[in-house]
Amino acid sequence: MSHAFHGALALAYAADSPLGAAATVPPESTQQAVGYPSLFLLVLIGALVPVVPTGALVSSAAVVAFHQTAPFALLLVFFVAALAAFLGDVALYWLGRRGMRSKNGSRWLEAIRARAPEDRLAQSQRKLDDHGVMVLVLSRLVPAGRLPVMLACLLAKMPLRRFARGDVPACLAWTATYQLIGILGGSLFPEPWEGVVAAVALTLLISAVPSVWRRLRGSTA
Repeated sequence: MSHAFHGALALAYAADSPLGAAATVPPESTQQAVGYPSLFLLVLIGALVPVVPTGALVSSAAVVAFHQTAPFALLLVFFVAALAAFLGDVALYWLGRRGMRSKNGSRWLEAIRARAPEDRLAQSQRKLDDHGVMVLVLSRLVPAGRLPVMLACLLAKMPLRRFARGDVPACLAWTATYQLIGILGGSLFPEPWEGVVAAVALTLLISAVPSVWRRLRGSTA
């Protein structure tokens, strides 16, 4: 995350600086040619290896796109991020299904299990029984909720095609949410780097809420 954040911050600062704009900032077409593939790759990796704060990446990209003059910059950020998140989810679910069928499991399945606490898994299984694949939408919007629901789907032996159908609206809603955070940061601050800082701080704060809440509940139990 740090490399992506510092890169977005540097780009935003340079774009706002008169000297940078004159000497060091490449044209918007060049920025987009590099930025969109980078965003796609980072969100895809973040979906497969859930240690990258992909929400912060989408918000940062939305801030930069908000301050660009290209008419479809924000739309492209939305499309690229949603597609990368969907492909990453489907690939991870497919790898998890392979692990479920394997006698020795797989490191991908173990990674999902390691990030799905028993209480969250049990809760996800109940919601899956009550609401079906629509629970995938909520799981994408709730911080740290994606993997417990994915594991519940794996344990329920949900077919890959059914999981993918439910994951489409989940990824669209997730991308729209974090892009709106970026647009809000970009609209509140005149300088792009300030919007990036605000958007990243807000997304990291949101992602930290569930773990803080669990610790508070554990200390009072």
